[in-house]
Amino acid sequence: MNRQNWIKKAVVVSLSATLGVGAVLTVAPPAPVEAASVSKGTQVVNYGKQYMGTPYKFGASTSTTRVFDCSSFMKHIFKKYGVNLPRTSAAQSKVGKAVSKSNLKAGDLVFFSSGSRANGRNVTHVAVYMGNGKILHTYGKPGVTISNLNSGNWKKTYLKARRVL
Repeated sequence: MNRQNWIKKAVVVSLSATLGVGAVLTVAPPAPVEAASVSKGTQVVNYGKQYMGTPYKFGASTSTTRVFDCSSFMKHIFKKYGVNLPRTSAAQSKVGKAVSKSNLKAGDLVFFSSGSRANGRNVTHVAVYMGNGKILHTYGKPGVTISNLNSGNWKKTYLKARRVL
């Protein structure tokens, strides 16, 4: 191979190598595949489920997670996701926007008139809607628990729902 051909081949190989490395360096790696996005409402519910069985205490302090009442529980789990709810269930029932029972989404607050202070019209209890007709809340002996919104006491005492997310 004469010197001129050798130089041409060296230049071609050199350029090819340079372009190849440059192309490798400038091509962005594939974007990571994200897990299916989970709604903020589902995140709130999942966080709240970590407290299953935590005892109920009426008037529980908002500075503890050892015991909850219904509204302090809602205040705690929503605060983690940037929603600062008022202290009582009655006050919580006035924030956000109204949502019909047929349009509930995970993370919606649901309100009831139940228990010894209930008159059928006043808000005395709050829960968070989980989806599939289930609510996460705390009351009485079970403490933090899951109940069916569409049966028994919860169906009879349901008043309204609000969306705060």
